[in-house]
Amino acid sequence: MTEPIRVLVVDDQPLVREGFSMLVRSQADMLAVGQASDGLAAVELTRQLGPDVVLMDVRMPGIDGVEATRRVVDAQLPSRVLILTTFDLDEHAFGALRAGASGFLLKDAEPDALLDAIRTVHSGHAVVAPSTTARLLDTYLRPSQDSPVPDATGTRAAAGLTDRERQVWVAIARGLSNAEIAAELWVSETTVKTHVGRILAKTGARDRVGLVILAYDAGAVSA
Repeated sequence: MTEPIRVLVVDDQPLVREGFSMLVRSQADMLAVGQASDGLAAVELTRQLGPDVVLMDVRMPGIDGVEATRRVVDAQLPSRVLILTTFDLDEHAFGALRAGASGFLLKDAEPDALLDAIRTVHSGHAVVAPSTTARLLDTYLRPSQDSPVPDATGTRAAAGLTDRERQVWVAIARGLSNAEIAAELWVSETTVKTHVGRILAKTGARDRVGLVILAYDAGAVSA
């Protein structure tokens, strides 16, 4: 029998925390393992409980969701963070993605969308479309520059990629799906998936969101 997805709910509003926890508990394949009211408690409970997914409110007093996400990722904890935010183009959500979150979801999303997002993040994928991530980067990373300035981190991460892997990587950063990349490069979708796996391994990115951010950092795509 498959183990349930262990979820930690983090929000500074008690009613919101309990609402999300009740939704998680309603699913046979999920388990609400705890609640936290701020970022510091979120990091500590993530260490103690080892949840598979952390539903993290991005805006909280004290240590916010961005810093909490950064601490979880820097500690190399296996838990994946799904950011909950009120606004689509949210600078804090952008900061959380850069800190290592696996995506973000609006708080007014339909319950089924939230549950699907938890399952998607748990499976190792990102819940924000690369094109949406690129839009966040366009808005907050280099809003006043005409061209990207390569960042050492992104450049180093891409150094070991083959020419074909670099093509796939740039296509991901442009927001293309695996099927669209396969059609553009005249290869099978299975081949694209293989390339994506190798790119993730070589760059150390956690998911496609991370690959988009690295591509912008390396100057491989323009804002």
